[in-house]
Amino acid sequence: MKDRFETHIPFIRLTSLILLLLVLTRVPLASAHGPKGHGGIEFTALQAAKKGMELYDKLVASGKIDESWETDLQSFEVFPRQIGEKQEIVVKFSRSKGEPPSVYIFFTEKGEYSGSNFTGE
Repeated sequence: MKDRFETHIPFIRLTSLILLLLVLTRVPLASAHGPKGHGGIEFTALQAAKKGMELYDKLVASGKIDESWETDLQSFEVFPRQIGEKQEIVVKFSRSKGEPPSVYIFFTEKGEYSGSNFTGE
């Protein structure tokens, strides 16, 4: 019994060290610039990526876009675009094969969903 416990001690120490490092590295990052990031931006690119992924998952799960959008997903991008006087944030998901090659999800600069399509327009 003693031998079995002693063989697990290095694993327990390593696991504890990893958890401690994760906690210590997350706290400063989370509080570094507040929830809005630099420059008072209301909806950051990271927030857009997270929200875009949630909506993308819902589209795949509901069957509104084919399962190949999940299995053939190649990349995603987050970028701003100007439409007249309105600023939008676009999350673009691209797949390695199939037509159409990309799906776009649009958000207002406040983070509200404003649409999605396959053309990016």
